[in-house]
Amino acid sequence: MPFTLKPDDALSVDADKASYLQNHVDTGDRWVLNFGPQHPATHTTLRLVLELDGERIARCTPHIGYLHSGFEKLAESLDYNQYVTIVSRMDYLSPIANDIAWHGAVEKLFGIDLTPRCKVLRTIMHEMARIQNHLLCTGAAGLDLNAFTGFIYAFNVREKIYDLVDYISGQRFHPDWTRVGGLMQDIPDDAMFIRLVKDLIDKEVPTAVDELERLLNRNRIFVDRTQGIGVITKQDAIDWSLTGPMARASGVLRDLRKDSPYLCFKDNWDGQGAEAVKFTVVAADEGDARARFLVRMEEIKQSCAIIRQLIDKIPAGPVDSFADSKVVKPNKKDVYGSIEGLIQHFELIMTNRGWTPPVAEVYSAQESANGELGYYLVSDGGPRAWRVKVRPPCFLNYSIMSKITEGHLLSDIVAIIGSINVVAAELDR
Repeated sequence: MPFTLKPDDALSVDADKASYLQNHVDTGDRWVLNFGPQHPATHTTLRLVLELDGERIARCTPHIGYLHSGFEKLAESLDYNQYVTIVSRMDYLSPIANDIAWHGAVEKLFGIDLTPRCKVLRTIMHEMARIQNHLLCTGAAGLDLNAFTGFIYAFNVREKIYDLVDYISGQRFHPDWTRVGGLMQDIPDDAMFIRLVKDLIDKEVPTAVDELERLLNRNRIFVDRTQGIGVITKQDAIDWSLTGPMARASGVLRDLRKDSPYLCFKDNWDGQGAEAVKFTVVAADEGDARARFLVRMEEIKQSCAIIRQLIDKIPAGPVDSFADSKVVKPNKKDVYGSIEGLIQHFELIMTNRGWTPPVAEVYSAQESANGELGYYLVSDGGPRAWRVKVRPPCFLNYSIMSKITEGHLLSDIVAIIGSINVVAAELDR
């Protein structure tokens, strides 16, 4: 059963906003204000053109295009391993989750089943990325509303997660960690990896969450600035195709880890009858900025619980499905020690002749921190995707910005943007 949050001291939906939308008379006497991209709350990547009736927002028109990347077209000129360097730069708050989702789609195209060890490691880092993303969102939401201390609480822990990512991949920010059928490399040392992860989920993250909750959950200023602000009804969340915490904070109980399970979220993930990891889908009914904050805080706790179920059960064995597929990158010892490994490496890396996907189209989606991250991939049988279309959650979530800001005060827009957690690199194609 889902766990439903009930925020304390629940207030009614902003009555002033409702009254304004019903009773105001459009006299045409409005101010036009460019909110961003220089405004700190828009992080130099978003621009909102606001028409103001006094301090009320009569109309909000979002403009995108300040962080253009062309990430869909680039897929046509990079092979299935090389393209991971592009997807990790989309949701740059938790890049490793993008890597995992992209290669999940490619493996669906090729029909590759991952090794149990690879599934466990990907699941652990998948949830670590969710924690990483939610910490930035909740910390920055506090910062935008003048709670600078909360921002420091969140970022102290994010630095430790970057250390973990650096340990397994050699890069802190854009790890480019996955490969078709496996990983760029196995973790250097199981004992050290387990110690680093346990230190995070048992000490660092719970301490940061506790500090953030004590600082903000019943803070009168934070509550007044977020409760009843930017309300999204359950029906609106469905109609606008919202996913992730945006939808679950409005009562939509949809989570791809439950509804379309993958990795260790589905039963028999190891081929020997292992049960899926257990967790609770977090939801709220209020649909306002504060509910979205509370949902993310609770999801951090659920992610820690998922990782605890796996961290002491990392299977032995290879991380790459090298023996089962000719499109999986061989380990270096196989390249240097066997003729099969050398040939496979040569054909994949040097000639591109090793890439022999079926002529087909697939759609694969995973539950990223902001919602459904999906890849629609079309193959013509060549070494590169013929077309790739991406369903980034932020693009859909941001589309409702106009609707939920109109009628609010100008000062409310900062709280609304922070609660949506827009990552601009997912907006521009």
